This record gives sequence, C-alpha cells and structure tokens, in this order.
Amino acid sequence: MSVLRPFCALRPAPEYIDQVAEVPYDVVDRREAAALGEGHPLSFIHVSRAEIDLPDSVDAYDPAVYAKAAENLQKLRDKGVLILDETPAVYIYQQQMGEHIQTGIAATFAVDEYDANLIKKHEKTRKAKEDDRTNHIITTHAQTGPVFLTYRARPEIDKIVNKVLEGEPLYSFTAADGIRHTAWRLTDCDALVAEFAKIPAMYIADGHHRAASASRTRAKLRSENPGWKGTEAANFFLAVAFPDDQLKIMAYNRVVADLHGHGEAEFLKEIAKVAPVTENAAPAPEKDGFVSMYLNKKWYSVDLNALKDKAPTPASKLDAAILQENILAPILGIGDPRTDERIDFVGGIRGTGELVKRVDEGRAAVAFSMRPVSLKELMDIADAGEIMPPKSTWFEPKLRDSIVNHAL
Repeated sequence: MSVLRPFCALRPAPEYIDQVAEVPYDVVDRREAAALGEGHPLSFIHVSRAEIDLPDSVDAYDPAVYAKAAENLQKLRDKGVLILDETPAVYIYQQQMGEHIQTGIAATFAVDEYDANLIKKHEKTRKAKEDDRTNHIITTHAQTGPVFLTYRARPEIDKIVNKVLEGEPLYSFTAADGIRHTAWRLTDCDALVAEFAKIPAMYIADGHHRAASASRTRAKLRSENPGWKGTEAANFFLAVAFPDDQLKIMAYNRVVADLHGHGEAEFLKEIAKVAPVTENAAPAPEKDGFVSMYLNKKWYSVDLNALKDKAPTPASKLDAAILQENILAPILGIGDPRTDERIDFVGGIRGTGELVKRVDEGRAAVAFSMRPVSLKELMDIADAGEIMPPKSTWFEPKLRDSIVNHAL
C-alpha cells in the first residue's frame, strides 16, 4: 500500500504566489540564485538558497546559511506572505509546458515507506548534499522542496483528480520560463487516500536527496525524543505524485573536454572496434540503442545494440551505461562520471544546439546526444533494486518550490 497523508500546508497567500514560488534550489548555482533574488525580496530563493544574502566568503554549507534561511522564512510568515492552512488538505498541482500538461497530487508521504523501499529509488545520493538539506529542514523546521514521485496510473485516481479540476483554482500563474502552474485545494480526501492505499509502490522520479534528507531528519528527531509516537509531522515528507502516463523525460546528454590523447582519426577507429559508427547522423538519436556523437563539426551515429543485447541487467542495458562502460571509460578515460571534471552533462531542455556550441567553441572535444530513458526503464531498474548511471533522466517541467511547504 501507499500512504498519502493530507497536511496543513505552509503556502503563499494567493496574491503573492507569483512573487514567492521559485525554481528548485538545486537547478541553479550561487550566482544564478543571487540573480533570481536580486530585486525580488519575496522570492523563495532567499529561503532555499539563503547564502545569497550573506557575503560571498561564507561557505554555502555554513551554519549561518541555515540560520539565515530560518530567519527569511519567518519574515515571510510574519508579513503574511506565507500562511498556514488550518485544515489538512491535499493539493492538485498542474503544470503546462507548451502542449504538454501533467497533473500531480501534492501531499505528504510516509518516511517509513521510503525506508522500507516501498518508495523506490534509482539514484545514489551524496552525503554532502544530504547533509545540506537535512540541516536546512532541521533549522527551518520545514520541508521546503517537494520530492517528485510517480506511480503506475490508475483510472480511479484520474477520475477524482479530474473532478477537482472542474473547480476554481487556488493559484494560477505563468512563471518567467513560460511554464504555467495551477493548483487546487482538496479537503475531502478520503477517496483519494483509499485509492493510494491500493498502490503497491511508488517511485522517486526526481528529488532523491530531498527524500533521503527527510529520512535523516526523522531519524535525528526521533533519537532525541524518547516520547516519539510515530504520528509527528517529521514521519512524513512533502512530495508531488504524478501518474506515469503523463510524465515527460528528456535526454541527458554528455560532453567531454578532450579526446584523452587520441587524434580524431584514432579516436574514431577506437570506437569502431567496439561499435559500428556511421557519418551524417541526426543530432538526436531516432532509435533505441543508438547514440549520436558530435565531433569536429560532424554528427556520427554509434550503434550500441550488439552491446545492449549482451548486458545482463536492466540498468546495464541503458544507453548511458553502455556508453560509459565501452567508450567513456576505456577510450576517453572517464572512470567515474560523478567526479571526473572532464565530463559535463547537458539537460535535453537545452537542445542539441548546446552540444554543437560547446564543441565548436572549443569548450569540449566531443559530445554525445542520448535517447531519453523511458518511465518503464526507470521503474524496471528501481524494481530490480538497481541504480541508474548518473545523470540519466531529465524531467521537465520542474516542480516549483513553495507552491506548498510542509511545516514541522
């Protein structure tokens, strides 16, 4: 079963929503975050990335940053910009990017189910990033960034959600990036809770560090409280759950700084030893098992299918895994793509033109355009208890921070 729990959201008053709601904390660097906050005092970036309000000399993980985040959050509450609902509810959250529309359910979900792997993972997490959000949650007493969940679509849930969409929305605004965000509040949640209880498992699409940090926060608070009952707010984490048939995964492409001592002709020969290579390829691969490669103003197609057939597990069959195992590591010397500074990753939202630009400008020697991973592949890998290669999935549109927050 899957536990869906209505909650009293800490959220923007409707008249402030477009000034407060902001991009996720982890899609911008410090400089970009500062630019978003400049001249926008109500922007939630002052809470999620509070280092922008401190001198540049202060490390982003310094305790002063989390104290500043708590201070900024409290200011928004004191001014009435953020209000706390008095009645528990769930929030139907719809996003529209061009013609693509996806509608999810914002609620809180059980840390127990995350810990028991009934909410399944497909990525490794890094301790430093877990530490960061754990400290942020504990100091602000709030979960301020939702986890992005998915589940196998159920018509019964769709029916409930579609009925809510007929009513007047709580919020509706278009962000600077052109994505429209609309939310409805639902207080009569019994039917929805009952339908979620029939879902055997859910999957983290994005937000593995947020979920891990919620688990660590609960463990820490529970260890410090002998009277812990298990019903406290920290036993649940904030997430938006979307049906799998509505989600859009884009490619996550690779660029490599140099050819690891190879000349261009030698590099192409080395690849041809492990996989067929043809010229004049499309910038985006059109079929499963193919990768498009940009080198010296030419697009090549690399056929990985024979290698895919030999791969033994769902994760090892991913194009990104085969590319890493057979080309990036042995030929280009990229041993660990999580830490090697010679490789960078470009989300598909930026298009293949960004790959061409980086290579043509000399900022990279070669680029690889990937086929997007499917939701089925993601779920199969999570069901098998496996981990995807890093930077395998790029979900778009991203959830906006502070549509709702979970106060602890």
